[in-house]
Amino acid sequence: MVRRAVFVDEAGNFDFSRSPGASRYFILASVTLKSYAPGNALMELRRELAWEGIELGGQFRATEERQAVRDRAFAVLADHDFRIDATIIDKAKTPPHLRPDNARFYKSAWYLHLQYAASAIPSENDELLVVAASVGTHREQAVFRQATEDAVRASAPCPVVRYRLLVGSE
Repeated sequence: MVRRAVFVDEAGNFDFSRSPGASRYFILASVTLKSYAPGNALMELRRELAWEGIELGGQFRATEERQAVRDRAFAVLADHDFRIDATIIDKAKTPPHLRPDNARFYKSAWYLHLQYAASAIPSENDELLVVAASVGTHREQAVFRQATEDAVRASAPCPVVRYRLLVGSE
């Protein structure tokens, strides 16, 4: 048995109009790890940087850090095996029946994404930890969590895969 992790984040919004502020695309991107080693190595780097007096933002984010910090983070990641997948949905091509229901659209996006990313996900004896960013208002989060769980369950490569889902800061 192997414990794998899949970290998923999204970009874009649920506005299907062409008005300013509406994103053209909705994107789900995932990083699938065969072990927790890359995350542990990045945490070790964060501690090393703290001891070196290098101030980081509130979170360790490549887009907000200086180039020297990013270079060191990428050097750490280069030593590890992981897979990155992205599903880019042109919202203008979304079927009309999915547009008015954000949770249904979100669930469909997750299912489409995992349908292809699942080839890197476990065999029937493995365990899977899926970590998703929280999305929507506080009231919507339970609905989105259920949509995510439904998509994970439906797209698991083997029906007997044991998995856990974490959303946001759970």
